[in-house]
Amino acid sequence: METIIFVIAVALLLLSGFFNWIQWAFNIPAIIIVFVLWLVAMYNGLVRLRNRAKEAWSDIEVQLKRRYDLIPNLVETVKGYAKHESQAFENVTRARAEALQGGSLHERAEKENMLSGALKSIFAVAEAYPELKANTNFLELQRELSDTENKIQASRRFYNTNVLELNTRIEMFPSNVVAGTFGFKKEEFFDLDETPAQREPVKVSF
Repeated sequence: METIIFVIAVALLLLSGFFNWIQWAFNIPAIIIVFVLWLVAMYNGLVRLRNRAKEAWSDIEVQLKRRYDLIPNLVETVKGYAKHESQAFENVTRARAEALQGGSLHERAEKENMLSGALKSIFAVAEAYPELKANTNFLELQRELSDTENKIQASRRFYNTNVLELNTRIEMFPSNVVAGTFGFKKEEFFDLDETPAQREPVKVSF
């Protein structure tokens, strides 16, 4: 939109001064003003897209933190019924600790996939314990985790949509010139369950 406005404005100014070089000379300041306004609009548009991506990422982090907070309670609840399934508990605890360490978006996505797999193993263990499956606390934790997973996926899609828009603007001409001049950088996508193997149900064997 900013580019279209700039092109139209310049075209009108050129046409108005095409047959009169004196008038053209007077139009130079106007062209400079139009260019400056276009530059400001382009810069502000990039800032707006970058801030949207940051806000979308903040939504993801809120949901990830909620999942991290729920996991210890889930482990303790399941442990009360299946104490001997220590490997599953260790895997979840280790995966949670790894996820909390952060890293690049690619690294975080890998860690979150590992954590999701470890959580699947916990719920697989629960299938062998009818009393646990009927436990009110376990059912509530299961519901909250499921709700959190859905919100993470929704937030991830929203974030990636904003990143795609920002990265496209950074690559396209003439906004890429403005982006390069003012140091705008492309953002990483946050991809979960990237490979078919990661989408397969976790096979549990103890």
